[in-house]
Amino acid sequence: METAPQLHHDRLLQQHLRELLPAADAAVLDDLRRRMTWVELAGGATLMTQGEPGDAMYVVVSGRLRAYVDDGDGLPRLVREMGRGHIVGEMALLTGEPRSATVVAIRDSVLARLDRSDFDALIAGSAQAPVALARVMVHRVRTEPHQSRFAAPVTMALLPISDGVDAADVARRLAAALGAFGPVAVVDGAQARDACGLPDAWPDDAAARRRLAIHLDALEARHAFVLLVGDAAPTPWTALCSRHGDELLLLADATQPPALHAVERELLLGPAPRTEAAQLLVLLHPAEARVPHGTRAWLRRRPVTDHVHVRPALERDIARLARLLTRTAVGLVLAGGGARGLAHLGVVRALHEAGVEFDCVGGTSIGAIMAACAATDLPLPEVTAAAREAFLARPTSDYNWLPLLSLIRGRRLRRVVERAIARLLGAGADLEDLWKGTFVVASNFSRASEEVIAHGALDRALLASCAIPGALPPVLHDGDLLCDGGTFNNFPVDVMRARRGVGRVIGVDLNPGKVRHVDLDELPGTWALLRDRWRARARRRYRLPSLTSYLMNVTILYSTSRQRRARELTDLYLCPPLERVGMLDWHRFDAIERQGYEYARGVLAGASAQRAPLTTA
Repeated sequence: METAPQLHHDRLLQQHLRELLPAADAAVLDDLRRRMTWVELAGGATLMTQGEPGDAMYVVVSGRLRAYVDDGDGLPRLVREMGRGHIVGEMALLTGEPRSATVVAIRDSVLARLDRSDFDALIAGSAQAPVALARVMVHRVRTEPHQSRFAAPVTMALLPISDGVDAADVARRLAAALGAFGPVAVVDGAQARDACGLPDAWPDDAAARRRLAIHLDALEARHAFVLLVGDAAPTPWTALCSRHGDELLLLADATQPPALHAVERELLLGPAPRTEAAQLLVLLHPAEARVPHGTRAWLRRRPVTDHVHVRPALERDIARLARLLTRTAVGLVLAGGGARGLAHLGVVRALHEAGVEFDCVGGTSIGAIMAACAATDLPLPEVTAAAREAFLARPTSDYNWLPLLSLIRGRRLRRVVERAIARLLGAGADLEDLWKGTFVVASNFSRASEEVIAHGALDRALLASCAIPGALPPVLHDGDLLCDGGTFNNFPVDVMRARRGVGRVIGVDLNPGKVRHVDLDELPGTWALLRDRWRARARRRYRLPSLTSYLMNVTILYSTSRQRRARELTDLYLCPPLERVGMLDWHRFDAIERQGYEYARGVLAGASAQRAPLTTA
């Protein structure tokens, strides 16, 4: 006789099989279900290991799993996440090849297993089964390249890790924001006990845990999102929340010291098997907070997947958190291009006026600086005034009289960046201290690789991203020399696409893609060029770039070759037509900012008329 949990999971399995194999008749589905056995997997446990024989396939009845691939460098690469209704391991069963990935349970999960012998018998006895399974495989191959690696969580556990945090209030506000994406259930320990008929004194036995698991599975089946509100202590209910959540939201009071909480010590860092569920540190700030501080200390103490700053009293902050969780967040990517990048401020102004919200920012070189400005979430006139003061100081005018390492000394640029950061954020600000998740791209000269920087001192990261080889001195970082990110990735849309939570990308490019033809048979000599430079611009014979401009542009040639692919990865592509704007025209700050603004305003008006999918306030 089947138990209540088995009956519950059997009903779910029947539903999943009908959805997976809609062309199969009832007899084939019944035969398949009878041959399957139940497998219960605790959070953090391994289902299969890459390279081992494929002796079975599975259907995820409840829970969530994550697949990793080792490409040979010893570092596991996340391939995808699989929730209820997904088939796992059928490829190895059909092809006879070893397992292609290692699969780990993110949370407590229940699966139905079909062994190879039963699979072979099913295939031999039915003409429908192999065709139905082939269709599942073809569908996966077609859709996987377009799917995010980070599937949106269904069940989220809200765990307070600071004394006095009102997790119920945060859950209520978050549920209101998530309601725009689907029905939401909010459950605390008392509600769960009442629904399952359990006593107030929490019973720690297998039967009670099964009843709770069935109740939570039923809630998942009826809702797009389930928010489990943990207690302020490591109680049995909080432990269940930590095991049952697809994603764990660690709620911390940012005004308190970053000490580890009892919930973390006993449930997340203790001797019990660690769950593979992503941990998101949610730092809660008062509504009047100007800028976050000391984020690095919070991150240093806990191995979280990511962090987000939230002022719960501000609806737009909660809405940003909801978009990150539903994988619909908007990322803004700003390209490098010297003084041309001042147009980014005008584009950001147009986005603000159009009510377009962006949740994450990233950029290269001048785009990195402007991305940091946008991520401060401070009033735009204040940010623009600070940028104007900085760049009108001609930050690249301190030339080296003896250019052994660079044509420009870089000291003035360093002072300009440090002063602007101190004015807006306070001295010693880190990348992690920006309201919106931010990354900048540099090039690692020592390792000949792209370097994505999302942590550490803000000024050093920005200077590294701007250090044009030959023009500005490189920046030391952990013993490596870093230089301008444009060498590898001047328009890092692909980096933004890979970030957790980002579903759409707005990209602002600065490369018009025009071919610059030089109508000369031979290059002129040094004296001829020098005489020509003394002439008025309109009367010059040789339309050639200056040495500095040549060096600044040649460093991004490889990035330029990737422009088409980067453009394809954007949902909204902007490229202001900055005619006759030089790489060092800092003195034209207001004119360049205005060109970016007027261009973006026109593009956004057209996008609005076409109902382009942008998130608006």
